[in-house]
Amino acid sequence: MVTFQDVRDNPAIRTYIKKADEALAALGYTEHGFAHAGKVAEVSKYILETLGYPQREVELAQIAGFLHDIGNLVNRSEHSQSGAVMAFRILDNLNCDPEGIATVTAAIGNHDEGTGVAVNPVAAALILADKSDVRRSRVRNKETINLDIHDRVNYSVKKSILKINEEKTLIKLKLDIDTRYGSVMDYFEIFLGRMIMCRKAAETLNLQFKLIINEQQLL
Repeated sequence: MVTFQDVRDNPAIRTYIKKADEALAALGYTEHGFAHAGKVAEVSKYILETLGYPQREVELAQIAGFLHDIGNLVNRSEHSQSGAVMAFRILDNLNCDPEGIATVTAAIGNHDEGTGVAVNPVAAALILADKSDVRRSRVRNKETINLDIHDRVNYSVKKSILKINEEKTLIKLKLDIDTRYGSVMDYFEIFLGRMIMCRKAAETLNLQFKLIINEQQLL
């Protein structure tokens, strides 16, 4: 059975993620390399583990989280679909079980806000983990912050925490934004669609989604 460690340590997979991130760097996008992949895998695990899902499903969420942006190697446009096809081939070559391949492929193919839907719990966890990864360290070029709203918003986020309450009824994204660099309206301008997607993903997991910015609940 293919494990998360098998995927994380695979030299070919690591090359694809590295080269995909280099392609995005050339296009001026924020960091989408090992830091982002690792963070999304970790948070996806946290979500399903906290909610009591079976260990195998938790591990599949980690695998999907680590692989989810691999399609950027092909092109940023429709990278979720190309990434799903790549993940299918990679996992099949690693002799992953068909059930696992199907779950991971569906999750990756549905993580982008343009076309994605939380079609299963792994997809829901992946969406929440991916869309909540907003942080200053993802900005590559500090000198151009004022020129790009995505860089400005990411750089303005000093702290980001996604947490499920003890009753397992709510999942809250709490952001601490330094308004010297980006406003709350800037955040909503580029992330409103992602936050709506998070709300729907949370509902798939029987949770309510709450967005809190600078201690004020906004969603």
